[in-house]
Amino acid sequence: MIDEAHHYFMKEALALAKKAADEGEVPIGAVIVHEGKIIAVGQNQREQYQDATGHAELIAIREACQVLNSWRLLDCDLYVTLEPCLMCAGAIVQARMRHVYFGAHDPKSGMLGSVFDVFSLPANHRVQVTGGVMEKECGQILRHFFTKKRK
Repeated sequence: MIDEAHHYFMKEALALAKKAADEGEVPIGAVIVHEGKIIAVGQNQREQYQDATGHAELIAIREACQVLNSWRLLDCDLYVTLEPCLMCAGAIVQARMRHVYFGAHDPKSGMLGSVFDVFSLPANHRVQVTGGVMEKECGQILRHFFTKKRK
């Protein structure tokens, strides 16, 4: 069940997605939560830095590792506005994250169930997943961005 805390964290990720859109980036935002507090944030920055790895999730993971002084994010949860891609799903497993909450499903490249479920592959760590958290709001910001971009 999704409670108020999950909505709060996803709203924070949405605020980052809106900021990314304002900067001309695909509007995706991510926050990492440890012990009930946001310890790291990320928003897409591929255009700004011309970096293929500039995804919101990876930026947040790097920051969380620095904050905790560890590459193991065992007790951390990720909230991201769009279902992670293959690259980000792999990083989430490698970081040993506990749970991923995502907003909109991605029928083109979503790797937590939409196109494929990367977390179902044999691996040394299992990540829990909850999709569709504030899905309408997360999908709407993406649709609006791409509609505006096409004009």
